[in-house]
Amino acid sequence: MSQATTDAGGFRENRLLTAWQAGKATLNGWLSIPEPFAAEAMARVGWDSLTIDMQHGLIDYQRALQMLIAISTTPTVPLARVPWLEEGIVMKMLDAGAYGIICPMVNTRADAERLARACRYAPRGIRSFGPTRARLYAGDDYERRANDTVLAIAMIETREALDSLEAILDVPDLSGVYIGPSDLSLALGKEPKFDQEDPVVLGAIERIITTARKARKRVGIHNGTVAYAERMIGLGADFVTVGSDLRLLTAGAQQVVSAFRQHHGRGAAQDPPAAHHER
Repeated sequence: MSQATTDAGGFRENRLLTAWQAGKATLNGWLSIPEPFAAEAMARVGWDSLTIDMQHGLIDYQRALQMLIAISTTPTVPLARVPWLEEGIVMKMLDAGAYGIICPMVNTRADAERLARACRYAPRGIRSFGPTRARLYAGDDYERRANDTVLAIAMIETREALDSLEAILDVPDLSGVYIGPSDLSLALGKEPKFDQEDPVVLGAIERIITTARKARKRVGIHNGTVAYAERMIGLGADFVTVGSDLRLLTAGAQQVVSAFRQHHGRGAAQDPPAAHHER
């Protein structure tokens, strides 16, 4: 288990849980490019966790598996955002070695229960037994410890979810919630974007964080800048995402091109496209 913290029995800890239990916030990166080498390069930068985005990223299961293998050469914790609340892909990604699932559009307590149960072995859940790669990643004791190691995280991003927030957070085996600011903004009739300052959206974000903390659940949020992420941590967020592989790539490239064009003109280049905006 290269470069990962293990206990005396060889089990790979979930370093996010360890950090949160010590009262530390964690930094999450986002992967939307379907490329294992890019995932490995991101993992070696030092993120606490990386989320493979199978919903809006360009990543299918086979690429996700290769990306999980690439991430596992580092201490970075691998997470996956599944395309939808569908138990099959949740279990398959856990069997592939993801240490947590972020699930979009969880709107009700029943939705949250489905997610939590899909992430837990019986008698606590309905996860089918077959940790094909997970045991290689985590250790031979995986099946005994998985229920308390794997994260089940519900995205809160609709009016219905806001209305059901307390009930969602009351689900015992739900690890926490993740705020999707773009869809949440749309649901509240506002422009979809990160780092919201609109009082309506900001009020909803603050309510989600406060309510999650009272329920002793973990809470994360997508951010556009480190400064805004720090604000969210100040409000009580446990883990914050800042940018994605694609966003960082295009932003860095645009900086270089802009600096060059200031001195040498545009040449044959066309106007750059609008910056990618994931949520």
